[in-house]
Amino acid sequence: MSRRCAVTGKTILVGRNVSHANNKTKRRFLPNLQVASLLSDALGDSVQIRLSTRGLRTIEAAGGLDAWICAQAKSKLAPELLKLRTRIDRAKLRKAAAAA
Repeated sequence: MSRRCAVTGKTILVGRNVSHANNKTKRRFLPNLQVASLLSDALGDSVQIRLSTRGLRTIEAAGGLDAWICAQAKSKLAPELLKLRTRIDRAKLRKAAAAA
């Protein structure tokens, strides 16, 4: 599993620690990734996604997982989110067919 946020695309950055004596050693800056269970209204189930805390705030600001994922272009979604969007679209079509 890669250290990459599925929503924002944040990944590992590389930099240097600089000591008081000005010694420079290489280090990695890791993104703050969390495994979050988000509720999908269309699926009626929770979905686990590995994302950064900033990505979680982005989804919440957009009005939830379904609203955010449908507002994004398919070309900009990570592969796991693209599969999730397909499942959400199919569930919405099933609900619309059942209501008609």
